[in-house]
Amino acid sequence: MKRKFAFVIATVCTLIIAGCGNGGNNNSASNGNAVNSGTETAAPAATAAPAKNVTIKMFQFKVEIAEQLNALAEEYEKETGVKVEVETHGGGEDYGALLKAEIASGSEPEIFNNGGYTALVPYMDRATDLSNEPWAANLIPTSKTPATVDGKLYGMPMNVEGYGLIYNKDLFTKAGITEEPKTLPQLKDAVAKLKAAGITPFEATNEWWSMGIHLVNVGLAHQPDPKKFIEDVKAGKATIKGNPVFEQWLNLVDVIFDNAQDNKMTTDYATQVAEFASGKAAMMLQGNWTQGDIDKIDPAMHLGLLPLPISDKEGTILVGVPNNYVVNSKSAHPEEAKAFLNWLVTSETGKKYLTKEFKFIPAETNVEADAADIGQVAVAVQKQSASALGWNWDMFPDGVTQGFGAAMQEYLGGQLNRDQLLEKLDKAVQDIVKQ
Repeated sequence: MKRKFAFVIATVCTLIIAGCGNGGNNNSASNGNAVNSGTETAAPAATAAPAKNVTIKMFQFKVEIAEQLNALAEEYEKETGVKVEVETHGGGEDYGALLKAEIASGSEPEIFNNGGYTALVPYMDRATDLSNEPWAANLIPTSKTPATVDGKLYGMPMNVEGYGLIYNKDLFTKAGITEEPKTLPQLKDAVAKLKAAGITPFEATNEWWSMGIHLVNVGLAHQPDPKKFIEDVKAGKATIKGNPVFEQWLNLVDVIFDNAQDNKMTTDYATQVAEFASGKAAMMLQGNWTQGDIDKIDPAMHLGLLPLPISDKEGTILVGVPNNYVVNSKSAHPEEAKAFLNWLVTSETGKKYLTKEFKFIPAETNVEADAADIGQVAVAVQKQSASALGWNWDMFPDGVTQGFGAAMQEYLGGQLNRDQLLEKLDKAVQDIVKQ
């Protein structure tokens, strides 16, 4: 749930589109075209893990699929005799800190999540080269980028994801909003209409990662050169305070925070999604990973995805590879872990879970998924991908985004003014890079 630039994302999404046949980027449930049904390199049939009565551990952060992953693990054990123990830490937990503690305790999970780029550096002593795994040939080429070091691939991309403002189409209709707002003035106008109709415009969350990663990334992604800006901020050559893009970005933040539900300071991720899915607010800042949880409450909800604008120019959604599965070479069973990942993307059972249960937009061209599988929000991500901006937060060292999140929580609670927030975002970077 981070790091690509506009031109990279355009390339990723062009490849996704290319894999969709005539449906392309306008795939819908009615035409049945696959998301990633392009030309594939023939993958070998899924093979059983080398030994039975073996347990491998997956230490993962995606709370949205925890239940489904456990069910998948049971299926894998039935087919191969190899037990997969899934341990999930996400939502309000600091996954990175917990993974470090897990390893420091002497436990070495066979598979763990990692965002790539800077986040991969501390784990290079145990990350396994996966370049020659059978599934690697079927990856969307640019999805390899975050976990590629010196030409070698050290992680399996989990999937492709995008986020923006998910909205309830029925509540928009009730408020008399007939066109999707794409600029900040248009969004403000939609907010006014929703409030006039007695509808809460936004369901916000107090989660540090939602604000410190996803929301702050909007300001990073709109920089003329996000990578250069981030490197300059880390080097002390540039600051977030005084940056004209971040000054505009604050206007978007204020629209969301000032027009959210009353109890936003105590609303965690699960509550945010549940309240939105129950029709208690018209919009929430989240991505296609929420589809499964929304469907549990109201599978018939009519959803759309709005861009995140910071000015009178049209905004965009943000698209990237959320994370990678890293095989731990220092674990007891790395070969069994590699076999499990191969099974995940080559077996019919694994592919069914990726699309129909996880609701993932696959990163592998040989894994087909239609709109009925991945949901309305994922289809909206596809349609807007060509103009999307990227995910940039993993270019910061671990600890920076947590600092961003803490500052955003203070701003959400009214403890900081605009200048103080920007100062704290700068401080969050320098506190880490100067260590």
